[in-house]
Formats: sequence, C-alpha cells, structure tokens
Amino acid sequence: MKQLLILKEKLSINARLLLLFVLSISLLKGQTTLVTRYVNPLIGSKGDGHIFIGPSCPFGMVKPGPDNSVGANSGFVADSIIPIYGFSQVHVSGTGGGPKYGNISVMAFSGKDDIHAHSTWSQENVSLGFYSVYLNKYHIRTDITTSARSSLYRFIFNKRPNKNNGKYPLKVKIDGGLFLGEKSIPNYREAQQFVGSSVQVLSDSSLRGYSRIRGGWNNGKAYTVYYYVIFDHKFSTFSTWRAEQLCKGIAAQKDDGKKTGAIVCFDAKNLLGDSLKMRVGISFIGELNAKANLTDNAISNNQINSIFDFQKTYENLITSWQDYLSRIEIQCVGETPTKENAITKGVKCKSAVDQEINEQKTMFYTALYHTMLMPTDRTGENPNWENTTPYYDDFYAIWDTYRCSFPLLTLIAPERETAIVNALLQIYLHDGYLPDARSGNDNGRTQGGSNAEIVIADAFVKHLTGINYKLAMKAMLKDAEIPPGGNEEKEGRGGLTDYNNLGYVSHRFVRSGNRTVEYAYDDYCIATVAKGLNMGDVYEHFIRQANNWQNLWHNITDHGSKGFIMPRNPDGKWVDSINCSIDNNRISSMAYNTPLSKDWPNCVCWWCGVFYEASSWEYSFSIPHDIAAIVAKSGGRQAFIKKLNTLFDNHYYNVGNEPSFLTPDLYSFVGRPDLSSKRILEIIKKNFHATNDGLPGNDDSGAMSSWFAFHQMGLYPNAGQPYYLINSPTYSMTVIHLNKSKDFIIKARNLSDKNHFIIAATLGGVPLNRCWITHDELMNGKILELTMGAKPGTWATGISKQDLPPSLSNIVFK
Repeated sequence: MKQLLILKEKLSINARLLLLFVLSISLLKGQTTLVTRYVNPLIGSKGDGHIFIGPSCPFGMVKPGPDNSVGANSGFVADSIIPIYGFSQVHVSGTGGGPKYGNISVMAFSGKDDIHAHSTWSQENVSLGFYSVYLNKYHIRTDITTSARSSLYRFIFNKRPNKNNGKYPLKVKIDGGLFLGEKSIPNYREAQQFVGSSVQVLSDSSLRGYSRIRGGWNNGKAYTVYYYVIFDHKFSTFSTWRAEQLCKGIAAQKDDGKKTGAIVCFDAKNLLGDSLKMRVGISFIGELNAKANLTDNAISNNQINSIFDFQKTYENLITSWQDYLSRIEIQCVGETPTKENAITKGVKCKSAVDQEINEQKTMFYTALYHTMLMPTDRTGENPNWENTTPYYDDFYAIWDTYRCSFPLLTLIAPERETAIVNALLQIYLHDGYLPDARSGNDNGRTQGGSNAEIVIADAFVKHLTGINYKLAMKAMLKDAEIPPGGNEEKEGRGGLTDYNNLGYVSHRFVRSGNRTVEYAYDDYCIATVAKGLNMGDVYEHFIRQANNWQNLWHNITDHGSKGFIMPRNPDGKWVDSINCSIDNNRISSMAYNTPLSKDWPNCVCWWCGVFYEASSWEYSFSIPHDIAAIVAKSGGRQAFIKKLNTLFDNHYYNVGNEPSFLTPDLYSFVGRPDLSSKRILEIIKKNFHATNDGLPGNDDSGAMSSWFAFHQMGLYPNAGQPYYLINSPTYSMTVIHLNKSKDFIIKARNLSDKNHFIIAATLGGVPLNRCWITHDELMNGKILELTMGAKPGTWATGISKQDLPPSLSNIVFK
C-alpha cells in the first residue's frame, strides 16, 4: 500500500484518479464505491444552468475555475473558440442577473510579457474536485484542485525554449484588476466596478495583494479579496504593473485606484517535463489571513511540502464531499442488491452496468452536489464584525433556495442548516435586516418577500436546536413592521406601508402582485413561530395577515377558470392599464386585464412589473399555506383540477421559475396525488438530463437541483411547514441517513416504467392512506413502503381534513 501511495506525481491524472478509486474501495469498510464518482460538474454548465465547473469543497469559500467571458455568471462559456483569459479564485454557481466575483485571475503562459495573455483551449477534463485544460497557444496544461480557502494549481509546460520565445519563456501572471461583469459605463446596473488593488512581491517564490470591487447583481458595496501566492519553484525575474505599465524588478504597486498585477518568470530548463505548482490563499479580511488559509497549520509546522501536495488536497476534497453525498443512498434503480434482506425483498432489479442506472445516479448525486456549492461558509472571514460565530455569504437568493434547498439541508446536514440560520441572525444584528439575498458581505437584492422568515420557520417547526428563536422573532418582526426606506431592493419589505395599511401592496409599488402574495406567506411563518413561543397577540395579528393575498384575488375568468391575483390601485380599484416607462418603447401604455398580461420587460423594467419572473397564472397558485382556500375560490375540486390542467396543458407553467416549484404537487390537495405524480414525471423526463445543457433554467444556487432531487426520491417539502408531500419516486429504494443512526427508507415495490402510480402505502408497516407525512414521522426513521401499479387506484383519494395536506382554512371540499 505504501508503495502505491508514493508513486511519482508524473502519473497521468486519469491513472491517479483510478488509484484513488481503488484505494477507496479497500479503505471504506462495506462500501463498494464512492458516490462522488457519480458527480458530473458539467451538467447544467451550458444553456441557462450557469453551473460553475471548477473544483469546490462543500460550501467552499474558494471556487477556482476558468474564465473566458466577463459577462458569464460562472465566468465560463463552453466554447473552445472563445479563449481563456485566466483562472480566478472566487465564483458563484447557477445564478442569473449580473455576474459577481471572478477575482484574482491567474494565467500561465510563455513568450514575451503579456498582461492580456489568453489562449484557445482543448483537452478539457472535469470531475468532482478537479479541473484540467490544455492552453493551445502556450502548450501548457493547467490542473486545478482546491481546499475550502485556498486553490492549488499545477502547470505542466511542454514547449522547449528557443530563440523566438526567449530565455525565460515560462511565466505566470497574477492579475488583481480582472473580474467578471465589468462595464465601461460607471455605476451600470448590476455591473461590477473596480475600486482599487495592490500587489507586492515578497520573495523569489511568493507575493501578495488584494482587489477591491463593488456592485454586481446585488448592487453591493465594495468588498475586498486578499490573496497570498506561493510557488514550489523559485522564479528568476519578475515584473509588476500599474495601469498596464510594466515595471521590471519593481516589487510593489500601491493602491492608487489603478489596476495592478505581477508577472513572474521561471527558468524553462528547471521545469521542462516537470510541473510548477502554485497555491493561492484567499481571504476577505487581510493578506495575513490569506497566508494562513494556504493550508491548515502547514506553514506554522514547517510542512511546506504539504502546501503543494496536489493529490492530498484532492483526496481531502473528495472525502468531504463523500461525507455529505453519502447521507442519501439511492439503491436498486434497476440494479441487483448485494444481499437479500427484509428491506430489499420484493424490489425489482436489473444489471448494475445499465447505462440508465448510471445516468440516474449521476443526475441525483450531481443535484445534491449543486445544492451544497452555496451559500459559502466564511466563518472567521467576516470583515465587518467579530468572527467567533458562524458566518455565511452568497445567499443568491433566499427567494430561490428557501423552497427546497434549505429543507434538504435540514434533512441531511442539520448542523449546517443551524449554522446558516445563526449566520442570518448575525447579519440582522449587525446590518439591521435579515437578507433575502446577500453577496460580497452586503445585503441585496429582494425579489419578493422577506423570505428568511420561511427559512427560520422551517428550522423551528423541524426542531433544529442551537438557534435563538426569540432573537429570530425580533428579526422577523422588524421585516414585517419597519419599512426599509431608501433602496427597497436591498432588504426588508418594499411597499410595506401599503401592505400594513391597505392589506395589500398597491400598484404604486413595483412587484406589487408577488410582494403581496409572498408577504402573506411570510406572515404565516411569523405566526407559526410566534405560536410556538407562546406569543399569542403576535400570532393572532399575523395569522390574520396571512390572508392578505385574498385582497388581490379578482374573480375574473380566463380560459374557463375563475379567480386570479391581479393588481389594485391604492383606492382599491383594479388596474386595467399600465403606463410604460421603457425608453424608446413603441408603446406608451398597455392593457392589463388578464392573468396573462405581462408588463416586463417591454413596457416596464425587468424588476418593475406587477409580478417578478412569472405571470398571474403562476402566482395565483402560489399560496403554500392555504391551498384549500384557493381550491374553494376557484370553484371547488373539479374546477381546481381543470385550472391546473389548463396551466400545464397551455404551457403557462415554467419549471425553470421558482414560483411554480410547488404547483405540480397541488393535485394532492384535492385527493388526486396520481395527477401530481403524472405531471412531475412528465416535467422531469422533458426537462432534466445528464447532459451539459441538462437543466431547464438557472440552477439558482442549487434551487433547481434540490427540486429535482426531492421529487426523484418521492418527497417534496412545503417549506416553513412540518410535512412532505408524497409523489411517485424514480428509485426503487432511497435511504436517508438521519442523525442518531436512524434511517428513513422509501421503498417502491414493483416500480417500472409501466408501474409508476402509487396504489397503496404503509409507514412502519401501518397502512398510510394520505399522500403526505410529517417531519416527525420521517425523523422517526421508519420505512415508507409504496406499492406501485400501472393504473391509479383509490390510495390517498380521501377529502377529509385528516386525509388532505394541511391548509390554513381547513375547508372540507364538496
């Protein structure tokens, strides 16, 4: 074994990955494979997914990866004719809007000094925790892996020096002036803007500096990324630059508002056929912190070689991901169990080498992986206040992730979810408001409600401990009672004066429709926590306000269905037309009198519409706390089913947008879970694939992926409430490993492409005749056994209060 571990670093990366895999099999008792092998970071990297493809630790602060487009959210466009201009250390994943980060760009090149070095690329190799690409122009391979707070590069130079490329052609540039989303127009909306930078060469193998940037999608204040770089070889010469003026041998460029960087040069004779390694420590506090982040205790213990141990860094990353991803096992997706037992008996199985099996596992574990890329754990790296408490950044945005990403973490990583909620409370204490989105250590932007309330309520009703819920109540009440003033996109509740005085947000405020709907659910979540804290008056007040969505319910008919959320003026009159505000628009006004009316982006700006990113047809189903009331207002069970069918059949539904995440499950609220399962299976089959363009829209920090993962298991949460809806699973068996050595198992008997309807269910061996289970039932660690059939039966078709999923109004349907 020791001889295998000391193989020379010159082994190809494929051979080394194979070695790691073989060693893992021998070291992991009873486990025949690492589930990390199923993760494909390229899924969702093309099209609208905007997935970051470089290596990252779970919730890792540092995400090094390639950049070839300053306008791309992830920094990268998968087109090899677009040259790579660098590899930056900080990225986000799956986001929309204006780009953020892309800081501290590095690039290996050869030939003359070139601040703007770039190259076309080929031979890309991407796997979990590893990125590799060949730079065609310079004949250099760049390999990358990372730890949570420092990235590790391995450059392999294959071109011999000659009379044309000079004596010292092998170079690395470190650029503090490059970043994503830069525009030439000052203060351009959602663009990042340069503030300042500096660089200092410290020795013949190290340098440090920082880059200060402001703006980006959240229009945030300036943030500073500090770096500390160390090489495993000594460089022979160096140059620094300021405002693109190269200064050979000048060791430092101070910050005077100009862009700075450095180029270091290595003797080709010392590197040919070997590798040059570079470690980049990153900090948001200071350069000494960046140095400390190079590796844990390595410098203080004089273990300098461990800083450059590429394989060990990679293995540590794989181990950390294995810990999280293996908390859910999907078994018998057409594969043969290793042994027969009471759990696997009766499960239909096929050959384990089936390509479909690998694709299903790849899609599932990649989805889990996406869910844990953000938010980023910056505990100890907060430049704005003390660093003894958990701190997370890059909530991008809670409007997206509260629905299923955070509920998923509550199940498989409750310690992380507790830390995240505590971080939200620290942000409230020091910045004044809970964030609905946050990046670069600054709140912004709100898209609708003050949705941190839902995250807190979800933690509360699912009994997460170690959270000061009394402090949380103060934070939630501030959102609900005190207008943020000034820039209402930043935090708090925009239009709150209307909402608290009129019972709805009027059309004089932007996004009045979805703000009203979302505030009503936020209020329901406040009431939920207040009730648990025995705050009776607070509960009564906010449980009444949870009905405020009804103040925008207009009994108009569209496509044969009745009742929709529509905008109103402050005087209570319904809006029937809108004055356009877009410059050079061909129209000055437009009619707004149907639930398909859409004012953005042609009449008003993207953020200025009545509804954000969806139509009234979608938002009129988005009342997660009182679906029963929507059913009644829509005309009863059959009318509601018809209304849902119209939404889907006419393609008004958009799986790529979060307001519709819960909608396919709503048939269950009228005793038709078979129709929910049918729609969910259709949506997944059409929109999710194990391909680079396999996501139907922005992954939104894992929101889209967690929606997929939950439904594949056969469960879906209603965030902020302590229950899960049951739908037909894709897997014959799913095992969720809970705390305290308990497992919750979902077992689907007779599951096949034909048998995809649930016709019977038991929980812990007891018949279950409802299509939902409570969080407490799940946490008890029982077996949910579903019997599958080719046609719907009578399972969960009851319409009593006890049968149907919970709703605030508890209406019994006729």
